[in-house]
Amino acid sequence: MISFLLTIILIFWRPKGLNEAVPATLGAILVLLCGTVSFHDLWDIGSKVTEASITIISTMVMAIALESFGFFYWVAAKLLHRTKGSGIRLFWLTNLLCFSMTLFLNNDGSVLITTPILLLVLKYLGLKKHQKTPYLISGVLIATAASTPIGVSNIVNLISLKMIGMDLYLYTNMMFVPGILGLIFMAFLLFAFFYKRLPKQLPEIPAYFDSLEHKRYHPLQPRPELTEDSRTKVMFCVLLFVFLVRIGLFAASYTGISVSLVAVISSVILLSWRWWYLRIGPKDLLLKAPWHIFVFAFTMYIVIYGLHNIGLTALLVQYLEPYVSQSIAHAAFIMGPATSVLSNLFNNHPALMISTLTLTEMTIDPLTAKIIYLTNIIGSDIGSLLLPIGTLATLIWMHILKQHGEKVSWKEYVKTTIIVIPLTVIFTLTILYVWISWIYL
Repeated sequence: MISFLLTIILIFWRPKGLNEAVPATLGAILVLLCGTVSFHDLWDIGSKVTEASITIISTMVMAIALESFGFFYWVAAKLLHRTKGSGIRLFWLTNLLCFSMTLFLNNDGSVLITTPILLLVLKYLGLKKHQKTPYLISGVLIATAASTPIGVSNIVNLISLKMIGMDLYLYTNMMFVPGILGLIFMAFLLFAFFYKRLPKQLPEIPAYFDSLEHKRYHPLQPRPELTEDSRTKVMFCVLLFVFLVRIGLFAASYTGISVSLVAVISSVILLSWRWWYLRIGPKDLLLKAPWHIFVFAFTMYIVIYGLHNIGLTALLVQYLEPYVSQSIAHAAFIMGPATSVLSNLFNNHPALMISTLTLTEMTIDPLTAKIIYLTNIIGSDIGSLLLPIGTLATLIWMHILKQHGEKVSWKEYVKTTIIVIPLTVIFTLTILYVWISWIYL
């Protein structure tokens, strides 16, 4: 318990900008030295997270490859032209882009792609810092929460699906409608919150944006003979490939083929295509991937597994089971907020593991178990966004902002989420309860 408390204090305090992975690693080492987590437990943790981790790493590889093809610049250009000078229009297009990328890839991959695109757009427009913040914060919140409707869009969802034996099709059938309506609700809340700060009229797009001189910065420079039409065809081919990968992940889940195997094969194909087409090898992957975030996630799993071993899960079962077993309403409105709190304390990866382990140890009927699992997902995918350390996606987002010299403080982030996130969680849980009651009862 002392190891856990010290870890949490250091993560929230972050003296001198200390990376989150450092206190998490130190906490994991202390837990191992105390014997709370055995080496057999490490094997168990690894078996639970390996497949999903491979899937997300493969997605990151694909995101880096997309950057090499000039995808970021191409989308930024299209997005700028479709704003037609309206900051309001840019807000909605930004959210639509972030939502679409999460459906195409997953929440972490979406953040890896959309954040650089938004930074390009905001840079070219020359907006002031307070004008950039609404687009950056709303973008990461929508991109991360957009993983709720479809199970394969989030590494956390994949891990829990495996633990409880629920397939993607049943998940989508039960969660898609509540998840989509929850996202729409969140988008309108964000719009209302940021409305006064959104520039109604955007500055004119700089003349050099589409000039040949500016295109020297284009990532497709290794193939200068490409025309604009050729670039557009390449981009559509890339989008088609990513779409086929998404279909392949669903097909793999349905047929019992390893989802991570499909993800790895897809990323290898895209990297090979990049190597042949752009003459770019895979060395840049080692430098661009935020590996420290995976260290943070794995070590936090170890810390939380230690809490599980000393009785946290048993305690949660003892106190929560009598209430959640009374009705599906109790199941929905107790476990969802509980997982939200745990996610913001521990990060949503280990928090959802604790919630799922708690669920598997409860003696409840199958439908209630599925509802509890779905409410856990809402708490993990949406409720976790209250604090920047709640998800890997927001950690990746902060990492990218830092790389580009931008900064969104914790205070500014929480000023938004303290209003938007609790209301969205309650709304989505309510819709889930109504939807399940209508479909299954």
